[in-house]
Amino acid sequence: MKSAVANANAIVLSNETSLSITENNVMPLRPHAPSMHIPPLRDCVQHAVEMYFTHLEDEEVCDLYQMVMREVEKPLLQAVMRATDGNQSKSALYLGLSRGTLRKKLDEYGLL
Repeated sequence: MKSAVANANAIVLSNETSLSITENNVMPLRPHAPSMHIPPLRDCVQHAVEMYFTHLEDEEVCDLYQMVMREVEKPLLQAVMRATDGNQSKSALYLGLSRGTLRKKLDEYGLL
């Protein structure tokens, strides 16, 4: 699963652009090229999970939700921190988290 979800992250976060993640889309804030198209995050996640099930073979599935959340949370935090130039208060506001919760998550992922 990690490689499948990592591939989805690579699709969404492979360029040097900052991202704006909304309910329906992931939109570039500063794209490299005007014609750049970034698919909706939900499509990338759905594709990654479908690929995971395709490559499972006889392996047992457990804690899929937590596995996906761990794979998605760190690049989300990194993208938001880049978009706010490292401003934790602004990042916390963007994410709908308290600043303390954001700091805890940043520390958890080694991003402080």
